[in-house]
Amino acid sequence: MRIGIVCYPTFGGSGVLATELGKALADKGHSVHFITYQQPVRLNIFSANIYYHEVRVRTYPLFDYPPYEVALASTMVDVIRNHDLDLLHVHYAIPHASAAYMAKQIVKQQGRTIPVITTLHGTDITLVGKDKTYEPVVTFSINESDAITAVSNNLREETFHSFPITKEIEVIYNFVDVARFNKKPIDAFRKVIAPNDEKILVHASNFRKVKRVTDVIRIFAEVRKHQAAKLLMVGDGPDRPIAEELGRDLGVDADIRYLGKQEQMEEILAISDLFILPSDYESFGLAALEAMAAKVPVISSNAGGLPEINLQGETGFLAPVGDIAQMSADAITLLADDAKLQQFKDQAYAQACRYDIQNIVPIYEQLYSRFCRMECGGK
Repeated sequence: MRIGIVCYPTFGGSGVLATELGKALADKGHSVHFITYQQPVRLNIFSANIYYHEVRVRTYPLFDYPPYEVALASTMVDVIRNHDLDLLHVHYAIPHASAAYMAKQIVKQQGRTIPVITTLHGTDITLVGKDKTYEPVVTFSINESDAITAVSNNLREETFHSFPITKEIEVIYNFVDVARFNKKPIDAFRKVIAPNDEKILVHASNFRKVKRVTDVIRIFAEVRKHQAAKLLMVGDGPDRPIAEELGRDLGVDADIRYLGKQEQMEEILAISDLFILPSDYESFGLAALEAMAAKVPVISSNAGGLPEINLQGETGFLAPVGDIAQMSADAITLLADDAKLQQFKDQAYAQACRYDIQNIVPIYEQLYSRFCRMECGGK
């Protein structure tokens, strides 16, 4: 098949999933065309089956805001025409689904039909999409998609609750490349971070308010009262200065390392003992799943789709949003018992294997085949 993938090229979950999906499809012989404003961060390989098409937005004095959606739709039309795409798979509703609808109508006038599959990822529904400025367009473009998927049951339910969607939404879970994350830890790397064999906690996010990074710092401060430990903060964002200041106020800043945005998360997770994710909401929790694939148990909130992957008392522990005391107590209990910690690591890995990329990609292929033109022949 010849598949167009439209996504954000950033470190966010939707862009990561879209890029990893495209790479996996290319490995299976499909031609994959990424359409976005810059090369996706995870698109770090060469493949004869992967193509990248940059959306170029020209600026004119007339426009206070560059018309990205129009440029995106025009680029989609160009790629559909010149590369004879079989379908478009757009990730994150805003503005990709509406731009895809525009592109579909343009090529339809020229006698060409292009199916559009829209995958909903989270904040496009739970936050941005609910804004009255966008809601009518979001609802319309989702309903005009030929197929709609969501990355968790929770997100599916949220979508039906928040929007008058008239079509079925299929749940196709996020996935992880277990083979990539199941790495042997590099002892020298761990020694640099934890020279006295301290336990290593890790958090990874975009450091926005919804991720509650200050909760991570407070949980770590409580753990440090009972256990020698280090904390790795991976990522960056607006709440980083607040987190750094809180660490200094609590006297734990010397044991915290801010690593910035990292593409090679598998190396960091391989030396980690516990992953902390106290978010206000996670439609799925891809960062947690990647940690579990690296045999790292998860301490998380019970928000959104997290209970679907982080199994209470098996792969980690769940607590209500903002319940720092409970999350801290669970972390302290788990880190204090090496045998129990190892058991949770093994169970976390087993759970991640259920979401392995090899299990999920064929589900997308089956979905595509329902809309692929007969002459594409599955290639």
